[in-house]
Amino acid sequence: MMTYTDLDWVRNAVFYQIFVDRFANGDSTNDPPGVVPWGSAPTRDNFFGGDLQGILDHLPYLVNLGVTALYLSPIFQACSNHKYDTSDFMVLDPSFGSIQLFRSFVEEAHSRGIRIVLDAVFNHIGDSFWAFKDVRRNGASSKYASWFFVDQYPLNQDPPNYQTCGGVWYMPKLNTNNPEVQKHLLDTATYWMETCDIDGWRLDVPWKVSIDFWKLFRERIKRIKPDAYIVGEIWGDSRPWLQGDTCDGVMNYSLRNSIFDYFVFDTKDAEDFNYEINLLRQVHGPAGSVQLNLLGSHDTPRLLTICKDDISRAILSIVFLFTYIGAPMIYYGDEIGMTGDNDPDCRRCMIWDEAKWENRLVDIYRILSRARHEHSALRRGDFFPLFIFNGVYAYLRRIDDDEVIVVLNPRDVRHNIRIPLGELNIKGNLWNNLLGEGIFRVVDAHLQIDILPAKGALLLVPHN
Repeated sequence: MMTYTDLDWVRNAVFYQIFVDRFANGDSTNDPPGVVPWGSAPTRDNFFGGDLQGILDHLPYLVNLGVTALYLSPIFQACSNHKYDTSDFMVLDPSFGSIQLFRSFVEEAHSRGIRIVLDAVFNHIGDSFWAFKDVRRNGASSKYASWFFVDQYPLNQDPPNYQTCGGVWYMPKLNTNNPEVQKHLLDTATYWMETCDIDGWRLDVPWKVSIDFWKLFRERIKRIKPDAYIVGEIWGDSRPWLQGDTCDGVMNYSLRNSIFDYFVFDTKDAEDFNYEINLLRQVHGPAGSVQLNLLGSHDTPRLLTICKDDISRAILSIVFLFTYIGAPMIYYGDEIGMTGDNDPDCRRCMIWDEAKWENRLVDIYRILSRARHEHSALRRGDFFPLFIFNGVYAYLRRIDDDEVIVVLNPRDVRHNIRIPLGELNIKGNLWNNLLGEGIFRVVDAHLQIDILPAKGALLLVPHN
């Protein structure tokens, strides 16, 4: 069974996901042909020129936000704007910059305390991939024919007579049971880790790939860098991926669903919510502290769109994300209030005009990032539900002498709430709210809250 002693950086991290083409264009000389003006409506096919130099230029912004880890969308050479259709795993896409720039980027990020996680898209490639082009030319006689799943020759795109990812003709599926394919993919991972010193991999659609391959992948990665983070894109039951032989953690979409049901949609009350997250804690076990918790990604509508522009509900969701067990992840632009429906609308260009930012969200992300960095209870502490009553949910995070109390109310205003603390031997009698003004008192072993606003949140630490 795996241990997590080498992954302290993950449990201490604030992650930030960047869709590279849409974050910032730092070098127009490497723009792909036909780049459209920054901020135009995104489509599945257009390009905006975002690149590594753009991210490098904005590292101070990320540091100020409290970010300590970046998860980048694929950077390998590919034809699309999303780069999930790899042409060559060993080549950095020229529209993003050079391999020398990427090495400098990683080094500079590390110097600022930021780790780098890349996207491992190893289930499929693009139809421009060199081995697939050979199969198209030579058919069954190609030495790479066994790298793919072909029903019949010659190859046909409409409909594809070869196995693809999701039926998309330009993304043929790889045969990851083939030892030659396995070697090529393991060599790919080795190359990027050894030559660029990256810190981990996010596994794209890992359930579509041979689990035996992921076991080999883990062995190889951990030999190179024992504290490398391997996180799987898992939308459902994560138990098969947390057995100690494949992933360290998963993208916690199950938690996201529960968060929205309680804080946004009002389809669950506090009791339901507590039940669901308790089940997830049992599923995750000791791996809970290194799950990648998220409210949005390049595959989902944006947070504020889910919340129908209700910033209070968005803030409630964010407060829980940053104060719960696991590593929180910000999807680029959510922190400034960007909106967008599902792909491609959720992949709009980052807005760098601060006059267009929603400062209430910017402030809350910065406050919560700082709270996580200052309070080990929020990163590594135990979780104790304190008060579960209709719409109100309160809990304690604690490790050693560090204690934080969170109170959340996605419903109507509540008066005269008394949260029992006696059994937990809470030390503080006065508590400050990091999210606003006010001092809260403990009276007769109960935290007294005279007024808890509708759709309100409290983040309480002992008063000094």
